[in-house]
Amino acid sequence: MRAANRRRLCAFSGSALIVVGAIACGQKGPPLPPLVLLPAPPVVTADRRGSSVDVGFTVPNANDDGSRPANLARIDIFAINGTGAGMTDLEVIKRGTRVASVPVKSPRNPNDTVEAGASTDVLEPPEGKGLDQGTGSTVTEEITTLILRPGESDARGPRAAAREVPLLGPSEAALVRTYLGVGVDKRGRLGRFSKRVTVPLVLAPPKPSQPTITYNETKITVRWQPPAIGETAEPSMLSSRPLDSSSGALAYHVYDSETGVRLTQAPVTDPAYEDSRIEWGATRCYAVRAVKTVGASTLESEAGEPQCETLVDTFAPAAPKGLNAVSSGGVINLIWEANTEPDIAGYYVYRGQAGAHLERLTPMPVPEASFLDSGVPPGVRFVYAVVAVDKAGNVSAQSNRVEETAR
Repeated sequence: MRAANRRRLCAFSGSALIVVGAIACGQKGPPLPPLVLLPAPPVVTADRRGSSVDVGFTVPNANDDGSRPANLARIDIFAINGTGAGMTDLEVIKRGTRVASVPVKSPRNPNDTVEAGASTDVLEPPEGKGLDQGTGSTVTEEITTLILRPGESDARGPRAAAREVPLLGPSEAALVRTYLGVGVDKRGRLGRFSKRVTVPLVLAPPKPSQPTITYNETKITVRWQPPAIGETAEPSMLSSRPLDSSSGALAYHVYDSETGVRLTQAPVTDPAYEDSRIEWGATRCYAVRAVKTVGASTLESEAGEPQCETLVDTFAPAAPKGLNAVSSGGVINLIWEANTEPDIAGYYVYRGQAGAHLERLTPMPVPEASFLDSGVPPGVRFVYAVVAVDKAGNVSAQSNRVEETAR
């Protein structure tokens, strides 16, 4: 541990340390300044969705020199209108607004650390209430009229700063909002600042229609209607801010509306999405957001009306293929190609005399792709067919028919 190594430096002996000991431990000098460990910067992201901004961050689990655990007690997220170009990070947080202050578990003694790559098992784990180090979280900021009116304070409840300061006035980059984060230790000292991220403050695109859902045995298809030409987003405090005319065409993100998880890795341009998460009996729910590109940023609409569907297996398996019959003494042996569907429960065997209706011979599904019919009298010609049945009880069409006479 770093603090222990520092305290024990003069206690070691050896030929290589005699001279050093004489100088460093035999003479008095000015006291060494206390070791101040600063947490590494958090990783911050920002996504504008409708009239709100989701600011994600990852709590650092190390200090800026690589030692662990991080010396921090909370993560502060700040925001300012404009890009903050020409301003230092300290100037940004002084002139901007503290959006959130999220507590983090802290080490009891910040000087008890291990070097980068070493195990932390020898240390007491960070304690207290709050997020674990190394985990991620999200805070949401609503785009209110206070944010859009330069010169007014932005007090928004218990997470706002104790003393709010006015936002920056209009500038060449006034139609964006910039976010950054920083770790703060128990004494209120700031760590390293995150990279700045920006979102546009222009009007969001209108939301798409409620999706429709169809599915088969292998995939779910989600479709929706794009917003009508000339349609605008719902009236809001952003309605007076026109969308940048240089923006490209609309694209779309698809979300699981139950969990909020985004299903599309990148925006899709076609109003359709295919989901391979087939699980019979499960309910799948979807909502779609329109995505507009504004400069180097993307802007999402409010979520469209969600749609849910419970997946029910109504799909019959394929008819078995390659049925063959081989006669031997008093029995007829049937064999066919096994079906490849993963939910096959087995097969029903049908039998009848030539020209007559076939009756089901097996009361329960036969698990294997073969059957030995030993109940046939010799010299009588019989016709056979096989059907497949799945675990949901869906039955396939009949296989090819074969005729055979027992000997």
